[in-house]
Amino acid sequence: MLNRITRIRRAARYLGQSLRLMVGVPEYSTYLTHMQDKHPDQPVMAYREFFRERQEARYGGKVSRCC
Repeated sequence: MLNRITRIRRAARYLGQSLRLMVGVPEYSTYLTHMQDKHPDQPVMAYREFFRERQEARYGGKVSRCC
């Protein structure tokens, strides 16, 4: 039963991550894990800085609005 619950939680986590990526919400926890594993000697961006950098990368610094 525990293994089944663990698999369901893991699937829910991956589904949530996929949905956030589809709508353009960056995954800060994934970034933190990557930085810790691959670049431990480099400074880590704060969430606001990370979010801004991801939006600029996605939209080229241009966010257009309808109104």
